[in-house]
Amino acid sequence: MSALMSYQIPTPEDTKLAVESSRLLAACIGKGESACLRLHDGDEMLQVPVKAIRLLVDILDAMARGDAVSLIPIHKELTTQEAANILNVSRPYLVKLLENNEIPFHKNGVRRKVLFKDLMEYKQTRDQQSMALLDELTAEAQELDMGY
Repeated sequence: MSALMSYQIPTPEDTKLAVESSRLLAACIGKGESACLRLHDGDEMLQVPVKAIRLLVDILDAMARGDAVSLIPIHKELTTQEAANILNVSRPYLVKLLENNEIPFHKNGVRRKVLFKDLMEYKQTRDQQSMALLDELTAEAQELDMGY
């Protein structure tokens, strides 16, 4: 795995610190496109894009829940195993999705490569379809007065 896809499970100390840090940082986010931060051990102000601060808040929120976090650039090329891991499916199942043209891919020699953005587009579409199906099933259960 590349350095950008590695992860560390937060320790209980990390989790506790992330809860407080996330809360304080989220409260400081302004409405502009950038914000100025001052580091504890320095007098210099650091100008940071608000989008980066929001991302940091999301990372801290995940750590506060005890989740490991991984950052993956949107244009990163993934192996089939990396893509399968992200979707939480087997590699052979992912290869079938690729061969059925459900997810775009290209070959680098004999190896299939999937762009992270294409994988996320597929996942978003799949998640939306799943939610729509669940909504239909819920409506049907209510019509049949099944007690749900």
